Parts: sequence; structure tokens; C-alpha cells
Amino acid sequence: MAGKASLKRAEDFVDFLNASPSAFHAVHSAKLRLEKAGFKQIKERDPWSSHLQPGGKYYLTRNASTIVAFAIGSAWKPGNPVAMVGAHTDSPCLRIKPVSKRTGDGFMQVGVETYGGGMWHTWFDRDLAIAGRAMVKGKDGSMEMRLVRVRKPILRIPNLAVHFGGSVPFEFNKEAQLFPITGLVSAELNRTGKTGEEVKKEETEKASGAGYEPFKTPTQRHHPYLIDLIAKEAECKPDDILDFELVLYDTQASCIGGLNDEFVFSARLDNLGMTYCAVEGLIQSLTSPTALKDDPTIRLIACFDHEEIGSNSAQGADSNMLPSVIRRLSCIQSSATPASSDSEKSYDRVNSGDQDTSTAYEQTLSTSFLVSADMAHSVNPNYSGKYEPEHKPEMNAGTVVKINANVRYATNSPGIVLLEECAKRAKAASYQPPGSKSSGKDTGVPLQLFVVRNDSPCGSTIGPMLSAALGTRTIDVGNPQLAMHSIRETSGCYDVEHGVNLFDSFFEHYGALEPKILVD
Repeated sequence: MAGKASLKRAEDFVDFLNASPSAFHAVHSAKLRLEKAGFKQIKERDPWSSHLQPGGKYYLTRNASTIVAFAIGSAWKPGNPVAMVGAHTDSPCLRIKPVSKRTGDGFMQVGVETYGGGMWHTWFDRDLAIAGRAMVKGKDGSMEMRLVRVRKPILRIPNLAVHFGGSVPFEFNKEAQLFPITGLVSAELNRTGKTGEEVKKEETEKASGAGYEPFKTPTQRHHPYLIDLIAKEAECKPDDILDFELVLYDTQASCIGGLNDEFVFSARLDNLGMTYCAVEGLIQSLTSPTALKDDPTIRLIACFDHEEIGSNSAQGADSNMLPSVIRRLSCIQSSATPASSDSEKSYDRVNSGDQDTSTAYEQTLSTSFLVSADMAHSVNPNYSGKYEPEHKPEMNAGTVVKINANVRYATNSPGIVLLEECAKRAKAASYQPPGSKSSGKDTGVPLQLFVVRNDSPCGSTIGPMLSAALGTRTIDVGNPQLAMHSIRETSGCYDVEHGVNLFDSFFEHYGALEPKILVD
């Protein structure tokens, strides 16, 4: 059955993965998709009241690594709900150190720093390159950010041969034994046609002739040929490179695999898998020309950087970004054209009389809902005993609802009920697992439930922190995958479509469903 199902959505997801080797590239990829769908860019520093209108579609970025996009329903009024999906753009990786130039036993090496909780042993013996952003000298004294991606393999972290006592289980020192090799000193000298002493003398003379520099120059802190490669990708001269934030990535392309093309093999599935579903779910929910007509809500996605290291940054989920965006949106005045939908009328209790916006922010938070979307764990058949027996998510069997009694996830019963209703109304995916309740129907996507064993640790997401900060109802979900935080992960092809269709349905139906789920 899987072999006959459409792979169109999975193939598009693979394209997104291959275009996104860093958080900066992931945001750029999302921007291109949103702009193609008619979203207009706005800036945090600009006033919004004169630009944002009901019926409009907009996006903004912060630090070029976090992106928020939203569409305003034509029946929007101050204090109405925001239907939100939150994800993150970062993944565990190795980042080049500020002073990276290393040599050892005739090898040129690059100093790297671990980012997040990666399974670092999986990074050994892989073909690695670099990607991220560089700050360069622009025209008229400006300093510009430019994306950088070196595509050819230039780095490798070599394993210790078993003949020299390579350990099982594999153990290594992250500071001393995680330096990639990038070439041979002798080969670099042959390339330049200079001796080592001549190279040092040239670098010293160049630095002394450049005037006062608070730091050593980039060519002093990093291998000069590395700077040449970065400058080529940034389309500038090597001397124009001011600084950069570059991470290592595996040059092996993401692909579809498995006997029946049922898997996606890739790096960064956690969490570009849910970033993709959030972006495409929002876009798909707006494909109809009348999608926003009579809609009393705002449909919003927020894809944050730095989730893997705690989100405590200006562009992380624990920052003021989402609260400030919602505060500004909550006060947008309604359209002059009255709406007549039942869902719009249900908010008359909130917006009766004049549009008093003094408590619009608090009203919006109380009626809004956040779907925290971060990849989930599929059952691993080689470690079946590590999973709670009744909660073993399967690939291509639907998005997973993640539950934890200690609120490592923010899911609760009202949220489960809401998402279940959205799943019932969702467009059916091209593939449904055998025995699925929605199999063979025009509507409905499957969902799965997950809790960890009582004797196992539990990860967390942006869900609990945003739920606490906003007071907004929240649920944690994610598509199942294997080998989370490995350099090469595995997920299901058809769960991509399940996730997109689920979020599409959430955005489309939240305005009508929210007043019907009564708790307080």
C-alpha cells in the first residue's frame, strides 16, 4: 500500500531539508515558501497598526534564525483567539570556534564547539562541510549578513582504528578528540608555493599593515584557505569577512529510502520535520481565496532558534518574541466589513460595544491555543523494552501526542479533545496505515499517544515554557522518528503529509471549535 501512495509531500520535504543545513538556511527556506504564498515581510522595529489589516498575510524574523508568520482573519476583532503552531529551527551540531586554527602531526585541523545534546559519536567518519552566516563589509561602510554554504566535503573527524584499542562502547574526549581534520599542512604549502616561515611572515606583515585591530584578523584566527572558501560563498573578498557563525553539516543529501520508499533518511529531522509541517500547514490552510473570509482568528506559526540549548536567548522561545507579537496583534482593529459566521458571533461576548483594547492582550491569551510541534520518538524494534508497552508510536501511523504527568510536555485533556476534533476534520492523507479509523475516507488523519516509562528520563519542548509564560492552552505533538540527535535520523514519509494536514485543519477549524470546549 505504501508503495502506491503519493510521495509528493515527502519529496518536497526532502527538498526543504537539503536546502536547510543551518538554522539560518531553514529560516531562509521558510521565507521563500511564505513569500511565494503571498506573505509580506514586516519588521519588529516598524509600527504595525498602519500596515496590518484583517485578511492580510505577514512574516517577520529575528536574528535571521527565528521566524514568525501569521494570517489575519477578515472577521478579526481585538481580543479574539490566535491559533498557533510552534516549532524550532535548530538541531544539535558542531560549530566552528572563534579561534579555530589548529595543526597536529602534519594535519590541518579546525576547532569546534558542541551545540546541544548531540550523539557525537555519529559524527565520526562522515563527510562534513560548513554552513551558516558571515558578516561582511558592505558598501558605504555597512556591515551585512550573508548566507554561507560550502557544499564539498572539507572536514572529517577520523575514528581510532580498532588495532590501536578503539573502545567499545565508543568513548572519546569532546575537547581533545573531536577536532576535524581539513587537510595536510604540506598540501597547503604546496598550494601556496610558500614555506611555513614565509606564510607566517606574510600574515604578520598583513596584520600590522591593516591598522589597529581589537582582535586578531579572521585569517589569523582561522586557516586562510577556509576564509577564502567562506568569502567565495559570501560573494566578497577574503579581507571583507568580519566574523561568522558557521556549523558543520553532513554533505550526504537527505533522501527517501526503505524497500517501499517509506522512510526519510536525513540529518536535522529534529526539528526541521515539524518546522516544515508548520510552514506548509499554514500555507495549505490559505490556498482557498476565501480561506480568511469570516474567520475571527489569527493563524500563526513561530519557529524558534536555540531550543536545543534551553531557548534562553533573544531569538529563543523563552524570549519576549512571541508575547510581544501577540500583544501587538491582539490590538489590531477589526475590518470595516462586518462578518456573519457563527464562529465570529461567538466572540461577541468578548467584543461587544466599542473596541476597547485595554484588556485585548489578556483576552486573546485566554482564548488562544498553542500546538507545540517537536519531533517524537518512534518505537525502535532493537530496543523495544525501552518503551512503555502501551505507548509505542509507529512510523507512518500519524502524528504523536506527547503526554507527561510532570509537565515535561504541556498536554492536557482539553487539548487532546481539541486536536482529536481537528484530526477528524482534516483532509485525509494519501496513505493511511492498515486498520486506521480514517482509512478509506475523504477526511481524517490518525493520531498516536506517547508517554515514557516511569524509569526513563523525559525530554522537553518549548511547550511548557510558553504555556507558563502566556497562560495559553497548549498541547505537545510531533511526528515519530528514530535516532533523535544523531547526525543521520529516520522518519516516515507519510507522516509528513499527516502533520501538514493536521495543522491545516487546526488553523481552519479552531475558530469554530474553541467556544465549544468548555473548562473554565
